[in-house]
Parts: sequence; C-alpha cells; structure tokens
Amino acid sequence: MFPDAKILDIDLSKGKVDVMTIPGETYRLYPGGSALGVYLLLNKMPAGVDPLSPANVLAMTSSPIAGLPVSGGSRLNITAKSPLTGGVGDSQSGGYFGAHLKANGWDGIAITGKSDKPVYLYIDGDKAELKDASAIWGKVTGEAEEIIKKEIGEDKLQVVQIGPAGEKMVKFAAIINDCSRANGRTGMGAVMGSKQLKAVVVKETKSAPAVNKDKLMELSKRIAAGVKENPTVAGLQENGTAGELGGNHEAGFLITRNWQTGQFPGGWEKITGQTMTETVLKKNDSCFACAVRCKRVVEIDGKVDPRYGGPEYETCATFGSYCGVDDLEAVCVCNQICNMYGMDTISCGATISFAMECVENGLLKDDGLGLKFGNAEAMIKACEMIAKREGALGDLLAEGSARAAAKIGGNAKDYSISVKGQEIPAHMPHFKPALGVIYAVNPFGADHQSSDHDPMLSEAPDTDARKWYAQIGLWKGYEDHFEMDAEKARFALETQKYFSVADTLGLCQFVWVSGWALTGPDDIVDLCKYGIGWETSIYELMLVGERRINMMRFFNQREGFTKADDVLPERIFQKIPDGPGKGQGLTKESFEYVRGLYYENAGWDSETGNPTDGTLSRLSLDWLKKL
Repeated sequence: MFPDAKILDIDLSKGKVDVMTIPGETYRLYPGGSALGVYLLLNKMPAGVDPLSPANVLAMTSSPIAGLPVSGGSRLNITAKSPLTGGVGDSQSGGYFGAHLKANGWDGIAITGKSDKPVYLYIDGDKAELKDASAIWGKVTGEAEEIIKKEIGEDKLQVVQIGPAGEKMVKFAAIINDCSRANGRTGMGAVMGSKQLKAVVVKETKSAPAVNKDKLMELSKRIAAGVKENPTVAGLQENGTAGELGGNHEAGFLITRNWQTGQFPGGWEKITGQTMTETVLKKNDSCFACAVRCKRVVEIDGKVDPRYGGPEYETCATFGSYCGVDDLEAVCVCNQICNMYGMDTISCGATISFAMECVENGLLKDDGLGLKFGNAEAMIKACEMIAKREGALGDLLAEGSARAAAKIGGNAKDYSISVKGQEIPAHMPHFKPALGVIYAVNPFGADHQSSDHDPMLSEAPDTDARKWYAQIGLWKGYEDHFEMDAEKARFALETQKYFSVADTLGLCQFVWVSGWALTGPDDIVDLCKYGIGWETSIYELMLVGERRINMMRFFNQREGFTKADDVLPERIFQKIPDGPGKGQGLTKESFEYVRGLYYENAGWDSETGNPTDGTLSRLSLDWLKKL
C-alpha cells in the first residue's frame, strides 16, 4: 500500500498551522517534488493570482524516498506561481533539508497568506510553530542562520531562508539552505519575501529505515563504488561542475559576452573548475548520504567566506564568460553575494551581461559605474546593487533582463536572452539543438536540467547512456548530433519525462538520470521497491514524469500561456561567428519542425501547444477539466 502524504498547511494571514493528509492512492500519482507541489497549487489557488499576493501558494516538498541512505536521493523542491515568468515556478536544491523534513514526518509544506510581521516556521517532529523573525529581517543568510540557532538553542538545525533580495522581492530571488545551496530559478525567494516569511527551520532527526535495508545497502554501495569508475562523475568530484567549462570553450560553445560568441580566448583558463581546485578550493562538500561530493567550498582571505560555498559551472559562466570577466576571485565574490542576499546566479549574471551590452550600445546609462564587458569591479558592484535594489539601475535590473528590456525600450529586447522571461542557462542550442526545443516548451522557462543533452547520442551503442536510453524507448544514435529529425523530437520528450521523474522523487540528476550518471531506470525501480516497498515499473514512473509536465502545462494554460510563448530569442538562431563552432547554429526551420513533432508526441494541441482533453484523461488528470 502506498503511504499517505502528510502536509503542513500554513496560513500566514491567520497565523494558523494545520495538517493536510493526501491519501496514498492519490499521492502515488504525484509522489513528491514539483508533481506534488503543482498538485497543491492547482487545488489551493485559482487562476489569475498575482505571484506576489497572499493568495499565491508556496509549496516546499520532499518525496516518499527522501532520507534513504543513498547518494543523490533527498533533494528539496519549491513550487509557486513565478513572479519572473507569470507561469508555474519550479526549483530544486541539494543539501540536507529535504531529508530532515521527511524525517520529521512531513512530505511537504503548503504556505498561503501574508504575515503582518516577519516570521519563521520552526518544525520539531509534530510540533510546528510560527516565530517572530523581526530580529533577522534584513540580515544576510549566514548571520540569520546563526541568530536562529542561538535563539532556538540548537545547532543541529536545517534552515531554508531568504536573504535581503527576497525581502525586497528581486524577481529572481532564491531560497537558500545551508547558506550555500539555492532553490534558485523562477524567483521563489520573492514569493517567500512577499509573505514576510524569512525562514523555515527543521530540527535534524533520524530518518525511518528502509523496507529492505540489506538490498538498499547493496544498491547504495554499488552507486558509491561507481564514482571512481565513471570518468564524468569522478571529474565532478575532482573539479566540480565548472570542470566542463574548458571543454565547452575548446569546442567553441562557451557563451561569451552575452551570447555574442562561443569562445572566451585569453580568459577561460582563469575561471575553470580546474583553476578553482588549484587556487581557492578549501574542500569538497556533500549532500545528504552522497558519495559524489561535487559541491565546491572556496575561501579567499578577507573576501570570500567558505560558509557560502563556491561557484558552479553556471555561475562561472554567467559571471565569467557571459560578462567577459576572467577574474575567478570576482566570480567567487559574486557567488558569495548571491548566496548571502539570496539570488539566482544564472539570472543575476545573465542580467548583468545584458546590461553591459545595453550600456555599450548606448541604450542604458550606468551613472559612471563602467558596466562594460570585462570590468570585474563594475560587475561586483552591479550584483550588490541588484541584491539591495540600490539606485535606479539596481532597481531596474532586479526585475530581470526581459522586464528591464521592456522598460529600456528600443532594441534592448534583442539583448535579453530569455524564455518566458527567464534567462537561458549556459548551454548553447547551437551545440545542443534538442535542448533548445526543451528551453522553449518547458513550462517554467529555459532550464538545462529538464532533459538530457544531444551530445550523449553520439555515444557508442554499448555505453551505459545508450543502454538506459533503450529502457525508455530510445535507440537511435547519431554520428552528427546536430541533426534535427523525428527521433530528436522523441529524444527531447522522453528524456524530459525521465528527468521529470527525478524532479518528482527528489533525485540528483548526476547520480540518477543523466546519460553519464551512475544508475539507470531499473535502479530507480529498485530504489522505490527496497526503500519504501513501492512495487513500481519504468512504465509507471514515466507516467509520473509526464503527469508532472502536463500539470505544469495546464497551470500555464490557465494563466493564458500558449504556443506563442514557446519561442527562443533571435540571437539563438544566429550562427556562431568565430572559433571552432563557427557557422554552427540552430535554424528556425529545424526548431519549428521538431517543436511541432514534440507537440504531437506529447498529445498537445498543435495550435495552442496545450494538453488535449484526451491527454489529460490518459494521465488520470480529468479533475483538471473541472477547474
């Protein structure tokens, strides 16, 4: 029998804490993560709600398997209506909070309303109470966490919180845990700030044991042993995600100067993960029970505090090559500012690079800041100004590049490289064309972790990646992975469904679902079986992933989104002008062809891009038709 879900139901306007139970037969359809999150949103919130109003629902969810002693199995998901895109908002983070939320007996938290004063929520088992947060409102994350622990008189606490950027409702504000891990994308921190909720705190406690401890331990040990045997995962442990930056430059697909080119000559070597390891790395950090230990912790005397972690690949790109900055110290400082104040490093760095191009083209005045490509000092200052909404420039850029472009006018919109208002991550559709389609159709805006990436299809048929692709019905490989055909449309959709399984169950993609990861679909089936006694199948899991995507799509449909929102900025269709990638690019014709096939395969209306009634029925979502 599938377990019931136990949800904390918080109404901040009334200061009320209730408990909601979702029966197991229902929870099995939406077993955690943003599948459960968007289920709560659709059930508790009508269409047309302002994202920063009390009526928005902020859902924090774990999953039934959170807290099991396996690598990459306890991520935290946060879902709400996004103030950045106006559609469904979704974000995931690593760390320990998800595991301890579940260990305290809670599968999720649904938060509505707005407190009349700053508060934080404290959870200790069945006890959950709202506490006055006036003393920590305005504090950066490190200081706020210290005050909370001192006030409660307990050091073993997990804290997810907003910084001053969330309080000031920066549109891409993040929610930070452990002072260094971010639910970064789609502006969830702004939603939390609008509710005057500073933090959610859980007391650390022991997780429930697995149903079959011996079998689960066998799986866990096999995964851990595979770290050193898998070159890509071993590379993550050695140099972090930023270890891939150099390879992208050498291939000619490292986003540079706001997507104007794909190489950063003379600068890329200074901002790689390898350089970080050799210079400023203090230690590797880990997430709950994880053997990969890919998290960077850096330290620079007098400038960068190790409590705020270290930059990932996306951060090194957006504050590095995007901005034409080759100063690793400056990148680390901006990463620290984002973790202290609570901002998404992708949107923040990309918005600054957008502003640099606007300044250089005479569209934007920076009041003497010197905000031009390559100016590290100006980049750091702009990051601080955004975090504080300082001055006209900081306030403007805190809206994100798409809204800022609309206010600036002229051709500024050409320099906002975003989808649905969210800045595109540091992976080029010029090199990964199917990923470009996912950028466009993904319900919560461009996201690089919502499907697998095209180059994996160039792998030989006997590799682990190609073997697990076959388990989800994909078998074609490509000598030229740039090709866009009918199978690429299937690759985009089917891997999106599979990655959606991970975002439902709270699984790290590096361990569980990427083509080069340590496991395959059958291992997830075993994890569910041995962990919680869920006798599932790859077929059922793929339906779970597909159901999540369609619920999100339906949410956006209620908010007025259509096929017209599934587009890419014009710069994506411009061929790379120089370097090894010269002449390479995604054409509009191939993009629209594969997007059309994607709609057909997904069971979405070709005119609107939204799920048909038949698709909703097939996925046990008939109840949505009544909303």
